[in-house]
Amino acid sequence: MDEIGKISVWATDIGGLHLVFNRTTITMTLWVMGILILFAVLSSRNKGLIPNPLQVVAELFVGIFWGLTRDALEEDMAKTYFPLICTLFMFLLLCNLIGVVPFMDEPTKDLNTTLGLGLMGFFIAHYAGIRTKGLKKYVSEYFQPIFFMMPLNVIGELAKVVSISFRLFGNIMGGSIIILVVSHLVYSLLLPPFLYAFFGIFVGTVQAFVFTMLTLVYISVQVK
Repeated sequence: MDEIGKISVWATDIGGLHLVFNRTTITMTLWVMGILILFAVLSSRNKGLIPNPLQVVAELFVGIFWGLTRDALEEDMAKTYFPLICTLFMFLLLCNLIGVVPFMDEPTKDLNTTLGLGLMGFFIAHYAGIRTKGLKKYVSEYFQPIFFMMPLNVIGELAKVVSISFRLFGNIMGGSIIILVVSHLVYSLLLPPFLYAFFGIFVGTVQAFVFTMLTLVYISVQVK
């Protein structure tokens, strides 16, 4: 039980600032990025009419998320944002599933990861809105339906970042805590494999999909 609340960090002083980095989160994120790059290289190499297993998986991801992105956005705009949506899901999926591997931890257990991704989606969505509608029309929508609703509309947009970030963080962190506690109670004999299957695989997959779809919806709302 000593693992709960224990964080491995790197600390350094730069320009009078004391900076602390979560070593586990950085290491696991680099692992995830490396695996995704390797997957992209292997799945796109020697492509053919009879695909290899990795090409089949890659085409499955591309087909599913191209359809979802095209349904949410116009086709021309879907071509712009489809790579983001597909890559975001694959990144989050692997981040959530990597915790099933012994001695590995989910980067999404760190609020900095989920909040960073939430902010990324927030800025991309609003950039898309400004680019599509123009700055004047974009700003005017915050004063709808009545001008004094502007503060509430701004708070509502900021709340989306908090909601999407804390939902993912809470589910992944909560699942890992439950697995850790139950494993100690039953000495890792019976329940943990089922808990890993539920929280690590099922919940991890669902939460990656939900986060990705909410990001897509935020972009869609801003451009329409």
